[in-house]
Amino acid sequence: MARAPGEEHAPAPGVARLTGGALVAAASFVAALGGLLFGYDTGVVAAALPYISDAFALGETMKQVVTAALLAGAVAGVIVGGKLADRFGRKRTLTGVTVLYALATLGSAVAPATGWLIVSRVFLGVAIGISSLVVPTYIAELASPRNRGRLVSLHQFMVTVGILMAYLVGYGLSESASWRWMIGVGVLPAVLMSVGLLALPESPRWLLSHDREAEARGVLVRTRRADEVEAEISEIREAVRAEGRITYRELLGPRYRRWVSVGVVAAGASQVVGVNAIIYYVPTILEDEGFGKTAAIGVSVAIGVVNVLFTLPALLWIDRVGRRPWILGGTAVIVLALVVIGIVFLFPLQGATVSWLIVVLMIYESAFACSLGIAIWLVNSEIFPNNVRGQAASFGIVTHWAMNLVVSLTVLTLISALGASVVFWIYALLGALCLGYLYRWLPETKNRSLEEIEASLTADRSDSTRTH
Repeated sequence: MARAPGEEHAPAPGVARLTGGALVAAASFVAALGGLLFGYDTGVVAAALPYISDAFALGETMKQVVTAALLAGAVAGVIVGGKLADRFGRKRTLTGVTVLYALATLGSAVAPATGWLIVSRVFLGVAIGISSLVVPTYIAELASPRNRGRLVSLHQFMVTVGILMAYLVGYGLSESASWRWMIGVGVLPAVLMSVGLLALPESPRWLLSHDREAEARGVLVRTRRADEVEAEISEIREAVRAEGRITYRELLGPRYRRWVSVGVVAAGASQVVGVNAIIYYVPTILEDEGFGKTAAIGVSVAIGVVNVLFTLPALLWIDRVGRRPWILGGTAVIVLALVVIGIVFLFPLQGATVSWLIVVLMIYESAFACSLGIAIWLVNSEIFPNNVRGQAASFGIVTHWAMNLVVSLTVLTLISALGASVVFWIYALLGALCLGYLYRWLPETKNRSLEEIEASLTADRSDSTRTH
């Protein structure tokens, strides 16, 4: 039986009654489960690594390789993810990703040897890389300008929830050293997301860019006020017609180079400040300083709680306050916290020094959660042309994962060679450089449609260093 136009992307019966903001919010939440998977599968290594190390007799180098295998896969995932999302659609790409998530998670959990574990984590990383690119893009394209910042930031909030879940599961299973169960629990949200995706509509912007106007109109009718539908279709159509098909070479040309660089710096800044040195290795570093395994994981749990709590203010108010105040203010606090962390590590970790370290780590993580943690996804989902948003955003997201990989492969080695103080001061310096660049070039995009942002950032490069 032939399908009516738009039926292929109509919501499943379970959400058939949802319209407007409720449908957009529900779709954003389901898509953001990709962030929860991302957070859980990247965070669980912090709790599991000490036990994996014991099980497979890993040295410092192999600890870093096991951790970084996921990140290498994520780089590959981002590289292919943009093309997949632009060719096959956001929804279909995410559906395939959930299957890969589940299979790679199971493979990691049952790994009989280090090689198997590394390969499984590479494939898990591919799924995470694709998801980290496509989820914010999908939400940004479905949301209205009024709540786009809040809904895209839901992805980062779910990342922090996933990290906290990983820490809690790791803490709960630490006494039994059940690292396989720590990893295997990640299958559950993958299954939940896979089922939820069946009910979601496709991105209307992707549909219009592929000449499927009837289907795009069907989605917008369900997600916008009646008086907004035709105006938005016309706006998207004009943007697509004006841009045509843009190549990677054109994206790196004079017209777009500045905005690609903003996406890259926002993404790179989130990693060069060393956040994943803390997320992945705090238990290992503290254990090396004399902490017990359970106590070291307990510190990670506290960091995870702070991460979640301080993502909420940005989530709730970023559309009201704007992007620049959150991102720039938080980055400044991060740089100062890194300087202090370096000072603390000059002294033996005992008594008052431990208390100081934990307090400063909490300040660092809270500032990161409401600034750079959100910036990478929000900036890279907003500032690029509709018809190549997946490809263009991949420049920033691949930078995120590449720098994540570099940090993960080097942090323990650098700490052994240079000392923790010098390493954290290096992160502070790199963060300060990124802060200066973002202060100069980061645009303010609150309360603007994606088409308005695109027009303002490409019309006159000499007048587009700020958008108001």
